[in-house]
Amino acid sequence: MPTPYGSRGGMAFSAAELHVLRRSLARALQSSSAPLAAEEVQDCLRLAQSVDDAVREAGRLRAFLLDDLARYRAALPGSLTGYLELLRDALAAGYEPTPDDLAALRALRANRAAAALLERAREVAGRSVRRRLTTTPAPRTRLMALAGGREEPRKPAPAPEQPPRPERPVPTPGEVFPPRRKPTPPPAAGRAAG
Repeated sequence: MPTPYGSRGGMAFSAAELHVLRRSLARALQSSSAPLAAEEVQDCLRLAQSVDDAVREAGRLRAFLLDDLARYRAALPGSLTGYLELLRDALAAGYEPTPDDLAALRALRANRAAAALLERAREVAGRSVRRRLTTTPAPRTRLMALAGGREEPRKPAPAPEQPPRPERPVPTPGEVFPPRRKPTPPPAAGRAAG
């Protein structure tokens, strides 16, 4: 699936399209009104494997590029041109800049290209924060799909079951291990008086 795209490589489908394609392949294999020929099934399985390989490869490529960006950022200011190029490409691919990226660009804002990239990175980071704040999940409510359209009253939770009591009480340690009696001295046979 990966197709040549510039010097970095790319994919023919977006992540959402790959998800739809994978789901369609699974549905075609599972619920077909007419049985598929063995060759068609094999084609679908090969295509699904290719899609999975492309997704894995895209993830590996993304991880490599992010590591590369971090290495260039750590080597600043000596790697200024390479860092700016990598960050520009990453932003174009949907990367959300980290606080480290923004701090590095602030330190380099004397450079005209870095200053322009800082403004762009701030915009992307701001949109990302706003999107995360607006898409926080709302508290889940109960579904009202009950007979009559009314919610049934909640039943109290059952009390936890207590273990059954034994018929005979548990013996105490004194009953299991009776106290020791002091030994009695042996009877003296014919004591000598002294």
